[in-house]
Amino acid sequence: MSEAEPSGGEAQEITAKAQAAKQAHGAFLLSLPNVVGVGVGLRMRRGEPTGEVALVVMVNRKIPDTELAPDQLIPRELDGVPIDVLEVGDLKAGS
Repeated sequence: MSEAEPSGGEAQEITAKAQAAKQAHGAFLLSLPNVVGVGVGLRMRRGEPTGEVALVVMVNRKIPDTELAPDQLIPRELDGVPIDVLEVGDLKAGS
């Protein structure tokens, strides 16, 4: 384990905090345009996991902030938990 990685107990605490933020704010996030899902996972940068636990907000496609009204923007963090926006495209139920 590197210095940057939390210990087992710290990792559980961080994950629990992220789960609580999802529970508290999931409905709000799902009410935003283009949002199709909310979960807890590892933040990604350039396709690689950073090891940082985040709320993962799934969108059909990423839209520049300048094209959204201020009340439609996905926050950068909620309750101290960072948010990672993941473009997933159009979701369809499996057959």
